[in-house]
Amino acid sequence: MGIIVANLFLTLDGVYQGPGGREEDTEDGFDLGGWQMPVSDDEAEAAIEAEISLIDALLLGRKTYDIFASYWPHQSGDIGGTLNRVPKFVVSSTLTAPAWAGTTVLPDATAAGRLREEYNQVHMFGSGVLIRSLLAADVLDRLHLWLYPVTLGQGKRLFDAGTIPASFRLAEPARSFPKGAVSLVYERAGKVETQDMPATQGT
Repeated sequence: MGIIVANLFLTLDGVYQGPGGREEDTEDGFDLGGWQMPVSDDEAEAAIEAEISLIDALLLGRKTYDIFASYWPHQSGDIGGTLNRVPKFVVSSTLTAPAWAGTTVLPDATAAGRLREEYNQVHMFGSGVLIRSLLAADVLDRLHLWLYPVTLGQGKRLFDAGTIPASFRLAEPARSFPKGAVSLVYERAGKVETQDMPATQGT
């Protein structure tokens, strides 16, 4: 059985919208696209490239798929070569004729979960809405957050209204990079447990 890994570039205030460029995703008037590179560095970029090299299949939500499909088919190099080579899957109820070669449309998160039966490592990028759906369906195995030292105060957030209660544990040691970015890899750890703080003794 393989795993589904969601990679998400995230600000300190939880925004994942438009990390790669000013015009990447301007939905709802978002004008701070391209926030990732100024707070990235060579070590962080190398770690991302290493993560991409592990991909056996690429899974995306519709919005992120449209962004990727307009850019990556025209790119080469290690990243472009990998993304164009591997099978691609997009969860959508409206897409009928995907233009990116090697793409299969899936109807829902449950169908996406079954990809683990065919591939060792299914990776996602962006696709916050799909990540929440996969978490709700309990078919997301790892959540890899690439956390950057910047706050935006606006934009799409991963854990927004409707997030299901869940607990996580670190699957790998946290890793930091020279400009302050941090790589955090979590896996699901079951339901949320609650407990009162121990009472403190007065002196």
